[in-house]
Amino acid sequence: MRLMGLPNIRSYPNATVTRHEEYISMVFGGKDGEQTINVPLKYMAGDPEEAELMLLARLREIGYEVRRVAD
Repeated sequence: MRLMGLPNIRSYPNATVTRHEEYISMVFGGKDGEQTINVPLKYMAGDPEEAELMLLARLREIGYEVRRVAD
């Protein structure tokens, strides 16, 4: 999974991921407030739950503190 345009990890070290019916929401938080990125599921490959889990794993690899929230 290739991720682009993510906020600077030093300013936004926390990532909360929520899977909705039609998109996955990523809320990045830190000392500078919050930034939200919504990705439509139609742009994610495979099963929506699998895409969500792959996204969580990739964000952890990059170094974000990740939390999963059920919709």
